[in-house]
Amino acid sequence: MSDRKLKVTLLRSRIGLLPKQERTLEALGLRRIRQQVIHRDSPEIRGMLNRVGHLVRIEETA
Repeated sequence: MSDRKLKVTLLRSRIGLLPKQERTLEALGLRRIRQQVIHRDSPEIRGMLNRVGHLVRIEETA
């Protein structure tokens, strides 16, 4: 398993999103603009981030 982490920052508002995108942000733990969460790098998290990539900034950390 990878020890890499992903720091995810919500950059855009959730207003007007599709329900699926809103649920994805909720599952990632992102509720407010500029809120940051750290997740382990995994295919599941990458897939979720791919769905909301236009709303978030992703930084890889060691």
